[in-house]
Amino acid sequence: MRCPYVYILASKRNGTLYVGVTADLPRRLWEHQSGAIEGFTKKYGVHRLVYMEPFETITGAIAREKQLKEWRRAWKIELIGRDNPQWLDLSERLNN
Repeated sequence: MRCPYVYILASKRNGTLYVGVTADLPRRLWEHQSGAIEGFTKKYGVHRLVYMEPFETITGAIAREKQLKEWRRAWKIELIGRDNPQWLDLSERLNN
């Protein structure tokens, strides 16, 4: 069973950011990384998973996504740096 996530993708360290929400993070990440879906992440090469936050309900995840999308860029960068100071690609954690 999958759980809802809010996630942030980056093009590189301190690069272009994308905030999203999904009930199936591995599938959604594949869509971003493979370029299967046209849009912002494909256009700007935003494929590195640098932040993920699980939720019990999709409603909670959507509320958090809306909150993060209103945040200033510096706040998002600080949030990423707290949990992932090296801006590593966390997508490998999903396969383990």
